[in-house]
Amino acid sequence: MKAAILPNLDKRGSKELVEKLGSFLKGYGIEPFLPDSIHCPSYSNLPENKLFEESDIIITIGGDGTIIRYAKIAAEYDKPILGINAGRIGYLANVEQEEYKILKNLATGDYTVENRMMLEVEVKDGESSNKYYAFNDAVITGGFISRIIDIHAFVDGDSISYRADGLVIATPTGSTAYSMSAGGPIIDPKMDCICITPICSFALASKPIIVSADKEITFKANSRKKIDIFLTVDGRRSANIKPQTEVIIRKSPKFVKLIRLNERSFYKTLSVKFFDQGGVIRERKPSGKNTTNN
Repeated sequence: MKAAILPNLDKRGSKELVEKLGSFLKGYGIEPFLPDSIHCPSYSNLPENKLFEESDIIITIGGDGTIIRYAKIAAEYDKPILGINAGRIGYLANVEQEEYKILKNLATGDYTVENRMMLEVEVKDGESSNKYYAFNDAVITGGFISRIIDIHAFVDGDSISYRADGLVIATPTGSTAYSMSAGGPIIDPKMDCICITPICSFALASKPIIVSADKEITFKANSRKKIDIFLTVDGRRSANIKPQTEVIIRKSPKFVKLIRLNERSFYKTLSVKFFDQGGVIRERKPSGKNTTNN
């Protein structure tokens, strides 16, 4: 088995973990590779694109941003990806740094793979068209803080209008990111749906809407103040939105394959990462005689 290791060396402990991980994986018959830009004993090196072509699995070391960046590339190559948390929250990561020895399960096949949906975001402006892929969300927002814009969403020919600072269109995975901060619901990531959440809506009755993943949604946006409007995909500014621009969002035919090495469920991760203080994994035993972890 070949494993591509893609670390964010700016994150705490990631350099030290890279150094330990190379010889550890080799001890279990897993051949580790690093990008050409990083050199470390026990590793072979390949250009980044070759890493995705030739590796069987992708392992990231960093925060959620690192996982999201590489997960979309892994989806292009139909490769499963595992995240080791070196960030502050690391919600998408399945393994904490101190748990790295569980990676021996990769050699025995003692793991599961979870399919996570993505969004295909098409921007049409006249005859030009560009496509982007979102693992978390696509966001339409004004270029200035606290400037309301008008956004119209069209689903099956029917229009839903918003006056708000912006709009978050999220996958179930992305429901715990910007959408949640804007008041959107938390969605089980195994579901197939699209969540539309207004940001600071002008109308008190304007609420998030969950749309079936088989729907194609078209968005148009404009501003009475003539301010700039932007489309941001997974935190990266992707396009300027003009009054004639159409943003078409649908379920992507590609999906992210997340490797799960432990039995920590979505609900336990949600509780630990968001509701416990500090965001540190702490396995708790329930009261009574039954001490089996759920």
